[in-house]
Parts: sequence; structure tokens; C-alpha cells
Amino acid sequence: MTTLRFGVLGAARIAPAALIKPARAVPDAMVAAVAARDPERARAFAARHSIPRVHPDYDQLLADPELDAVYIPTPNGLHARWTLAALAAGKHVLCEKPLTSNEDQAREVADAADAAGLVVMEAFHYRYHPVMARVRGLIDEGAIGAVRHVRATMCFPLPRFSDIRYRLDLAGGAMMDAGCYAVNALRLIGGEPKVSSARATLRSPGVDRAMTARLDFPDGATGELIASLWSRHLLGLSLRVTGDAGWLRVFNYLMPGMYHRLTWHSGGRTHRERVAGESTYTHQLRAFVSAVREDAPVPTSARDGVANMRVIDDIYRAAGLAPRK
Repeated sequence: MTTLRFGVLGAARIAPAALIKPARAVPDAMVAAVAARDPERARAFAARHSIPRVHPDYDQLLADPELDAVYIPTPNGLHARWTLAALAAGKHVLCEKPLTSNEDQAREVADAADAAGLVVMEAFHYRYHPVMARVRGLIDEGAIGAVRHVRATMCFPLPRFSDIRYRLDLAGGAMMDAGCYAVNALRLIGGEPKVSSARATLRSPGVDRAMTARLDFPDGATGELIASLWSRHLLGLSLRVTGDAGWLRVFNYLMPGMYHRLTWHSGGRTHRERVAGESTYTHQLRAFVSAVREDAPVPTSARDGVANMRVIDDIYRAAGLAPRK
């Protein structure tokens, strides 16, 4: 295999930043085709981004023998369906987060990926920036002592309530769209937690516009999650880790390639760092190519997605809501 050829399922707003632009910086990847529910929109999208082929629908894109992988930026509720279809068609998959609507779907996807011997990566792009390796390294080195508490916030304003991210039938909600990042970050630091409590603020029946949760980690540490699409926490993109010998904080762990600040305090001294790196999406694409070509492990595999969805489902249950379907 020379160049990994991608097809895009849907002319989504996120696709240019998440795949099309990074592919120009990664010689081993290219976007070769697109399909959308509206063929005219797909043609316009292809023309705007110099994509050579347009397929009339998703199924025909998946049947294209010249494609090696697909990128799935569809609404949450369609992720499992089209990831499974892509695997059945022999394609590797880069799927936007959250991987699926619930834990059972995620396990079905992970089992199918294992059976097919294909890569499925959940697009938690922030995990691939070097700042997160630095955070994990500082903790592993004991820079702040044993971890006692982890707090992750992922809040941004989305006041357009007609947005699909508020639709229950498409697996919407703040916990799904924003909170999935916070869960992933909490698990990176603390391991696999149990949910002790959660509270949702609803936009409509069953759909949360904000969520808070408390978690317990296996070693006795605790966790706190704050996620919202519309609440008094208008903007929150921070990760804070408190140890028994210090603390660590990352501002803007979501998009550190644009701007971030890593601050840690230990031994009476405060350290401030910025960790060099490309766009998170470029790092992610490089990791995806390595996983396909070299069987390199990735931290956001389909199997990891099962664990992330388990926590999300448990948070919904603790808040008195049903997991997404």
C-alpha cells in the first residue's frame, strides 16, 4: 500500500478540519471520494475541497474498490450502522466520537473490527497531541505524587436548539457530544471508574444540555465531570489532576495545537509549559496510517470505545436517564 485512500461519509462541517486539511500534511493519506444524502451537496463539497470522486450514496462509496478507509462524521446515532457497514465492505474506519450510541453497539463494532482484522479508531484527536503524553509522563514519574482527584470540564455554548446534537433520535445530548471527551480524559488519568452520582439539566425530555458526574477510581482516587452545551458553564476546556504532592492543570486539552498551557506544581515550585506539536487532527491521521500499515496500537481503539461508552451509559443511568439507543 502506498497512499491510504479515504472516502468521506457525509459533507459534514467537521470533515475539512478533521481529515481533508490534515491529509494535505500527511503524504501517506489522501481523500479520494465523498458521498452525502444530498448528491448536489456532495458535488459542491467535492469541488470546494478538490475531492476527485463523488458517489451517489453511502453504500456505493463503501463498495468502491479503490478506497482503503472511510471517515464517518455522521450524527452520533448513525455511527454504529455505518461503521459496521464499512467493516463488512473491508474498509478501515476513522469514526467521529462518540464511537456509537451505547456500550452494546460499541462492543458489536469492536467485535466486528477484531473479526475482520481492520482498524477502527474513535476520533478523540486530542489524545494524539504530545501534550497528553507529557501529562501522562509527569504523573507516571510521580511529579505530583499519587493521584487523588481528577476534574475534567468540557463546556461550550450551543444555543441553536434545532441542532442535531439536541435530538434524542440521533443519540444527542451534552454527555454524548461534549461529555465523551471528559470521560476519555478522566479514564486516561485515573483508569476505569465507577459512577457514584450524576445530575442532568434537560433541554427536552431525555436530552441533557448539561451534565455533572462524580466517579470513583480503583485506587481510591475520585473524579468529577462537568459537560454542557448550554449552561452557566459557558466555556470550560480544562483538565486538573490533584496529587498528594502537588497538582497539574491543562488549559484547552481539547485543541492544544491551537493554544494550550500546561501548569504543574510540586515541591513548592510552579512550572509552566507549552508542548510543541502539529494540529491534533494531523497527529491523529498519522497514528491512523501507522495503525493500518504497521499494526501500531492506538489509544482510542474500538475496544477502548467500549469502555468509554460504558461510563457514558452509567452516567445517564445515574442521572435518571436512559442510555442512547
